[in-house]
Amino acid sequence: MKQLLAIFLGILLCGYQSKAQTNYTKYVNPFIGTGAVDKNSLSGSNFPGATTPFGLVQLSPDTRENPDDPGCGYDYNDKSIIGFSHTHLSGTGVADLFDVLLMPTTGTIKTEPGKDGEVGTGYRSTFSHQQESAKVGYYQVMLTDYHINAELTATEHVGLHRYTFPESNQSHIVIDMNHSLDKKRTYWVCKILDAELKIVDNHTIEGYRIITGWASLRKIYFRAEFSKPFSSDVLVSGRHLFNDLSIINGTNIKAVLNFDTKANEPVLVKVGLSTTSLANAQANMQAEVPGWDFDGVVKQATNKWEQQISKIKVEGTDVQKQIFYTGLYHAFIQPNNLADVNGDYMATDMTIKNAPDKKHYSTLSLWDTYRAANPLYTLIAPQFTADLIKSMMRQYDTYGYLPIWQLWGEENYCMIGNHAIPVIVDAALKGLPDFDVEKAYAAVKGSSLTDHQASPFHDWEKFGYIPEDIQSQSVSITLEMAYDDWCVAQLAKKLNKMDDYNRFINRSEYYRNLYNPANGFFQAKKADGSWLQPFDPLKYGGNGGNPYTEGNAWQYFWYVPQNVAGLISLVGGNEKFNAKLDQFFTLKDLPGEVNGNASGFIGQYAHGNEPSHHITYLYDFSGQPWKTQYYAAKVLNELYNNSSSGYAGNEDCGQMSSWYIFSAMGFYPVNPANGVYALGSPVLANAEIDLGNGKKFTVTVKNPAKNNIYVQSVKLNNKAYSKTYITQNDIAQGSSLEFTMGPNPNKNWGSKPTDVPPSWGY
Repeated sequence: MKQLLAIFLGILLCGYQSKAQTNYTKYVNPFIGTGAVDKNSLSGSNFPGATTPFGLVQLSPDTRENPDDPGCGYDYNDKSIIGFSHTHLSGTGVADLFDVLLMPTTGTIKTEPGKDGEVGTGYRSTFSHQQESAKVGYYQVMLTDYHINAELTATEHVGLHRYTFPESNQSHIVIDMNHSLDKKRTYWVCKILDAELKIVDNHTIEGYRIITGWASLRKIYFRAEFSKPFSSDVLVSGRHLFNDLSIINGTNIKAVLNFDTKANEPVLVKVGLSTTSLANAQANMQAEVPGWDFDGVVKQATNKWEQQISKIKVEGTDVQKQIFYTGLYHAFIQPNNLADVNGDYMATDMTIKNAPDKKHYSTLSLWDTYRAANPLYTLIAPQFTADLIKSMMRQYDTYGYLPIWQLWGEENYCMIGNHAIPVIVDAALKGLPDFDVEKAYAAVKGSSLTDHQASPFHDWEKFGYIPEDIQSQSVSITLEMAYDDWCVAQLAKKLNKMDDYNRFINRSEYYRNLYNPANGFFQAKKADGSWLQPFDPLKYGGNGGNPYTEGNAWQYFWYVPQNVAGLISLVGGNEKFNAKLDQFFTLKDLPGEVNGNASGFIGQYAHGNEPSHHITYLYDFSGQPWKTQYYAAKVLNELYNNSSSGYAGNEDCGQMSSWYIFSAMGFYPVNPANGVYALGSPVLANAEIDLGNGKKFTVTVKNPAKNNIYVQSVKLNNKAYSKTYITQNDIAQGSSLEFTMGPNPNKNWGSKPTDVPPSWGY
């Protein structure tokens, strides 16, 4: 009997261990979002290469000589690879980085990269997706022109390459310091100001470059060490080759390192990066990759990713899990930690400072990520959010205001508003650890009073709106600044700074001053108070020269997340509000030209860009939640997939993925800083969020199916629940949410005035 009991307990324990050791990284497909199926659609602008969570290094193949679009440098539809550079942007609409490109070759030495689309020229090589693979922390491709198998992995500051060569006395590794974004680009102009390569010994080369671009001035230092000595080397400046130099400087320099290789001989290269010095690049390498254990580094990277993405455990179809976990993977690629292993980093005042916590995060795509990605971090990675805020506060210390869009530690002023404010306020209101609330308030207040680019606060308070003849993108700026002011007001209230509260809560209502009741839209005004004419609600704006930012009047009409009830009242009540929403989702008329970020259309709704992201959930506020369920499910099921064209638009440093992550579980933060999550239509069978404090929040779905998109009933903590929202407090205390789904709307659920989301959830 004891023997049978022992066997039974052993089976149970084995089953438990199997479940506990579930490999969630196996669902990550780094090729999702790497290339559209046609030239008329966007796909994500994601790179497939090796990286670690928030790591400085993103070691990935580039298929373009001078990348511009896609911004990541890799397009799944391209047929050749130019090489492997160590820094990339994940899902952005603008290209930059692409530092320290390596390319292994055989045969005659070639020092020019070759033109895009000209297969077989220069040192680029053709490749096939049938001989290409990727997983978290690892990328592999066969370079068919050279019969070289290239494998990549990474730590936080180090890229590790393994090139398996054929037998040849003409094997080479090219290091190209001229590879960059498109140098002919007329905006955020790219120019290499200086670069250096130095042969240290026959195992080692180091160097740096100083380059302009989206970040106005970047410095990148590297040290590369090789597992096999190179037999000779050639340094290149422009088209001039030098065999007798050990160091070379210039604006277009390369090195070609020559090897004698046997058949199937691997040559490993480890490349340490630093934003501060050559010495720190070497120290980063010694700390993170002291040896040559390529497979061990892959395992280490995999374990880091498993720890990160397993914070949410979901059940669903394999395709759903691939989209979900790849989304979590993409969400945690950026921001990037610029600090070296000793804590040194390049500060915004161009001096080298030291971060005691060894963290200094940049690549802050805040106009995108504050909507869902940052609330996701705050929910499942609160310590990261606290560290991120410390990094953002350092810009406040030097500039007097918080980051708008920070890259490589520099402000580039891309986009509008100052959406570090809701990120910080959200964290303060949620009581994150290791957080100086008083200093945080000084920063958000200072960022709302200090004039800076596209934020003329003197005019803001003088006119009660932004006049278009003073500041372009005026309607979008007015709406977004009003939201940021609401956030400042809430933190002021929490700290009992009531004079400040009254000032900022009053400013948060300035959106009303641009509402034109004659046409029912937010319309630009001039400084004299007259409406800007002509007015076409379908006309798109980009990033200047128009009242709307990457959108039109239809898409920006709904941007009052701080006071949806006030917006409903402005329109004339729920019935008129719902009629306008219905028209928005069904109006298919488009002008002849739209902004390049406009994609993923459902009527005027454009899921491919962020201003639309909260709009599917607005029916929850106006008594028709079944329509929120319909459109949320439509986006989830039709505008995401697990192919190279898996996104409806640029992934934008995790925002597009984070919309899916929240929505697939059935809830979304319409206002990212008020502690309220509107309920939608969950597509997963189950979800469990590890809150990191011994508590878990679980979502269970009864009758999950593609056609069962409508909520029939909800239970919160096993009690019937009719509200169309849950709060941060509901989640934080460790609760359970249960949906019962069906194929037809239940119009009795969530439709009462008391069921709608409130403006405040704490």
